[in-house]
Formats: sequence, C-alpha cells, structure tokens
Amino acid sequence: MKGKIILLSALFFLTTGAISAQAKNAPRSIISTTALIRKYHDQKELSGMQKGELLELYIERIKVLVKTLPYIALVTKPGVTMADLGIPDDSEHKKVLDNQALGTTTFLDTTVEFQRKMMPYSDKGNLIAAILFYESTLKSLHEFNELNEM
Repeated sequence: MKGKIILLSALFFLTTGAISAQAKNAPRSIISTTALIRKYHDQKELSGMQKGELLELYIERIKVLVKTLPYIALVTKPGVTMADLGIPDDSEHKKVLDNQALGTTTFLDTTVEFQRKMMPYSDKGNLIAAILFYESTLKSLHEFNELNEM
C-alpha cells in the first residue's frame, strides 16, 4: 500500500513537471489573450447601469486598449505569436516580450488601483462617454484590421 502511494506521488510530480515545462516552451501571444471585450454597449444601456458596473466596464476597456494599442503595427488580434509573424522565437526576443508583458502588467496594476480610488468621484455621464469612446476606439481597431488585410 505504501509503495502505491509513493508511486502515485512520483507520477503526479513527474506529470506536473512535464506540463509546466511544456507551458514555458509554448509560443506566447504578442497581444494577451485576455484583451477581449465581451460585449459592446449603447448609451441607453449604459445609462441604466449603476456607477459600480460602469466603473468595471471602464477598467475592462482600459485594460484591453493598453494590451492592444502598442502592437497594432505588428498585430491587432490576440493569439498571434512571434513565429506567426516571422520573428525569431529565440531567447532575446522572448526576453523582450516578457519584459514588455511585465511592464504592461505593472502599468495596469497601478492604473487600475488609481481608477478604483478616483473614478467613483467622476460624473456618471463622463464615465458613460468615456466607455463609449473606448468602445469606438476598439471598434476602429477592427476596421484597421480589415483595411490592413486588403
């Protein structure tokens, strides 16, 4: 019985190690796969929401824009890797991508903390206008992508 437990434990650790090793070597997306908007809204719909809901939408849109805009000359959609673009998938380029991801995360953490502390004091109408502006910008990225594919 004791031998089975040791064997199962060893298999568990080996499997876990193999899975994490594969994840480290897997090609990473240039634009984070979390840079997506679940739903776009209109002014009437936003007007019916509470300020707390609006703040969450506002923050979500900021995150998507920050994770997308710096890369539009390369790519506009999440899921595209360096290899897809012909960028060498070597340690130098991976390090640059990792540093950029770290910088983006640090910036977003600071920005979201600021938004959560300060935006509750904003006017609801201004929040709605900002959300609609951000959504318009995100929609224009889709148009940019269509023009770029021609």
